[in-house]
Amino acid sequence: MARTGAGVAAVGLPATSAAHAHGGRDRRSSRRSGPLVIGHRGASAYRPEHTIASYTLAIEMGADYIEPDLVSTKDHQLVARHENDIGGTTDVATRGFDDRRTTKTIDGVVHADTWFTEDFTLAELKTLRAVERLPGVRPQNTAFDGLFEIPTLQEVIDLAKQHGVGIYPETKHPSYFGSIGLSLEEPLLDLLRRNRLDRRGAKVFVQSFEVSNLRELSRRTRVPLVQLIDARGAPADFVLAGDPRTYDDLITRQGLVEIARYADGIGPEKSRIVRGNVAGGTLGEPTSLIADAHRAGLVLHPWTFRPENSFLAATFRQGDPASPEFLRARGDQPAELALYYRLGVDGLFADNPDTAVAVRETLRDHD
Repeated sequence: MARTGAGVAAVGLPATSAAHAHGGRDRRSSRRSGPLVIGHRGASAYRPEHTIASYTLAIEMGADYIEPDLVSTKDHQLVARHENDIGGTTDVATRGFDDRRTTKTIDGVVHADTWFTEDFTLAELKTLRAVERLPGVRPQNTAFDGLFEIPTLQEVIDLAKQHGVGIYPETKHPSYFGSIGLSLEEPLLDLLRRNRLDRRGAKVFVQSFEVSNLRELSRRTRVPLVQLIDARGAPADFVLAGDPRTYDDLITRQGLVEIARYADGIGPEKSRIVRGNVAGGTLGEPTSLIADAHRAGLVLHPWTFRPENSFLAATFRQGDPASPEFLRARGDQPAELALYYRLGVDGLFADNPDTAVAVRETLRDHD
């Protein structure tokens, strides 16, 4: 059974977008209806990602949801980091933990000579400070290096509840964490229950690139679940189990019907919706994925929308390609966002929620 290149002023939002995005649930009256804006790791275009400062700025910019990626500590506490590898997102190298430096293979990827959250207690992680993950693209964010702690999921929940916004946690490497006795599902469900967020109507989505943990969660919670879809490859749990299916198989019409049996939506990489929308790519035609997902009863929240030329298709890049600043300069991201809103997405993940909100509001005013 199923679980329940255009200019901004030239296009309007589809009439169905709000219904798909909200599932009939009320939102704060101070926030306009329409496709959801999800602060990707907070407002990571402006602050080091997965910090309370980044999440707070996303809320101030009008994001409807904030997204914490979840990994576990040694003492089984959930914290917000993009990866359990924290060598590039914290100042751990300067904090006297050389004995924890190691090499591990996570979901087939070798992480060499670095540090991992599961080798630290929460108290030890709290002695570290976040640093900008993309200093070459966002050098201005390095001004905040060393200022902010690694937040726990509970701290992110407290912030979201204080401001009346939703949370959109992702379980990172759930099969790996389960294999080392630090399953992510149990502490996540426990925190949602303790915060009264474990019911339909709560402002929560839970997402994962893997399938088996979403199937497990679907049997244990009524919180809406979202199957993430990468641009290529296959879910890590499929690879581990010898399952030959790939993400391509998951987004066939039959695959989407199957997803609808355990999840409420999909989160595809944005080039799954508009072909060629990759860094430096040539923009192609839209696929049928939005229509196919809606036909299966699924909402659709693509990722990731970033303002810099580094992440934009050639169609949206601006400036002199010969300039040394070209790749870090901002392109015509408003046109990219307008295109996806016009196509009918139910929400999207943006590193700069202010722009995503502004484009959404401008389109609504012209609808």
